[in-house]
Amino acid sequence: MEERLQKLLSAAGICSRRAAEGYLASGRVAVNGAAAKVGDKADPDRDTVTVDGIPLPKPDSPVWLMLNKPRGYVTTLSDEKGRRTAAELVAGCGCRVWPVGRLDLDSEGLLLFTNDGEGTNRLLHPSQEVEKEYHVSVTGDLERALPILSGPLELDGALLSPARVSVLRRDGTGGALSVVIHEGKNRQVRRMCALAGLTVHRLRRVREGTLSLGSLPIGAWRWLTPRERAELIH
Repeated sequence: MEERLQKLLSAAGICSRRAAEGYLASGRVAVNGAAAKVGDKADPDRDTVTVDGIPLPKPDSPVWLMLNKPRGYVTTLSDEKGRRTAAELVAGCGCRVWPVGRLDLDSEGLLLFTNDGEGTNRLLHPSQEVEKEYHVSVTGDLERALPILSGPLELDGALLSPARVSVLRRDGTGGALSVVIHEGKNRQVRRMCALAGLTVHRLRRVREGTLSLGSLPIGAWRWLTPRERAELIH
């Protein structure tokens, strides 16, 4: 059945439907070798759709898995600098998957992978307000930092939604915090801590929505259960 190319690119996890319009306008998309334009349609069972010359993957059954990402891995499918990628750690899952959201090079913890384009877009859409919990080891004045972290903060010229912050541990130079947010600005928790006068030494994502990292070893991955998938993508 024919579908608009924007929908096909989104379902394949290439980009959002809005971003697909830019791909089409810049000539990056072709159908059966001919350049496509905004508004064109294709039948994925009959036509060959390519982006930058690479064919779209054929639709697969939805696959979801959770990785406990170690530090030192970038959250991309490939890296022009030759750095290790989180995708390498799930290469044995038997199908093409991509990361859902990001964890920066120095951060670790729960990172989802999937081949479900529509599910990816739903989960990442701001309207979903999916909670993400981080455990953060810091040095600095916790008493001064707590009201700053929990109060109105601004990043990139926009006010952040209030975070939920609690102390997990105190020591002579700082301690560990639980920080719960539902936005996803670049390095958001690290930047929030910097604004509050804290230095981050370890940052680990331990929960996303109802899904918890649990005891999954660093560098290991597991499939999500049907119930976990249903609760995450509702």
